[in-house]
Amino acid sequence: MDTITSDMLVDDVMRRWPGTIRAFLDARFLCVGCPIGCFHTVADACREHRTDLAAFLAALNAALGKAPALANAPA
Repeated sequence: MDTITSDMLVDDVMRRWPGTIRAFLDARFLCVGCPIGCFHTVADACREHRTDLAAFLAALNAALGKAPALANAPA
């Protein structure tokens, strides 16, 4: 199983695992559709939104069990 890490780009995470979008929305991140998502890592986004990185990574990785990775998404 894949694991989402803090150094992954926000846009790549949402494209590869669409089920994680709910975690971004639940945390009130405005990353969905944001042009900065292709430059910001998950750690950057947590810092910008003043969110605990470990807790958010746990939420993202929990979402992996609910949504399979897309075969043609960036790795």
